[in-house]
Amino acid sequence: MRLDKFLKVSRIIKRRSVANEVCDMARVFVNNNPAKPAKQLKENDIIMIEYKTKILKARVLKIPTGNVSINEASSLYEIIEE
Repeated sequence: MRLDKFLKVSRIIKRRSVANEVCDMARVFVNNNPAKPAKQLKENDIIMIEYKTKILKARVLKIPTGNVSINEASSLYEIIEE
């Protein structure tokens, strides 16, 4: 699954267009490498997002096949550092 779509489906970032913008600003890293929105994610990848005042690190636990309900969204990833 694409990085921008995973960020939206998992509800780490609310909209896919915002996820694209954040990736294009080089604020999203996958396994410590700058990531483009089309980066294909795998299980156990580490996503790091740099916000203005904090850094969020999350491990991908599961790659969904389609859309996910709000209740299941948080089970797709594990917060490592916030």
